[in-house]
Amino acid sequence: MANTGSDDEAEVSVGDTDQGSRELGVEFGDLEKQLESHEYPTTVDALVDEYGDHELELPSGEESFSDVLGPYTDEPDQQFNDAGEVRQAVLNMVGEEAVGEKGYSDRGVDQDSDDTQSF
Repeated sequence: MANTGSDDEAEVSVGDTDQGSRELGVEFGDLEKQLESHEYPTTVDALVDEYGDHELELPSGEESFSDVLGPYTDEPDQQFNDAGEVRQAVLNMVGEEAVGEKGYSDRGVDQDSDDTQSF
């Protein structure tokens, strides 16, 4: 019986590694690892100079890292303390472009809106 528990744990960890570098509709690709290994704190200008030509894949197409972070370059003192802050900035800036189909939900049908009754 003890082996069954460890097999279940192994299956969970395998599934976790298959998720890749997609987060909230944005595929970071190779940029994910590069941001993780970058030296922090750093400025937005340094990030754009180093990684600006990387393309981020969105459900609606691609957009360059420099285009996404462009508005941050208006603030010369803008700094990022780690890769998580950079990812969050990207997610904040892509907005609706990272959303697949607007209004789509896979959570089921709202039962209150159904005119039929079941007894």
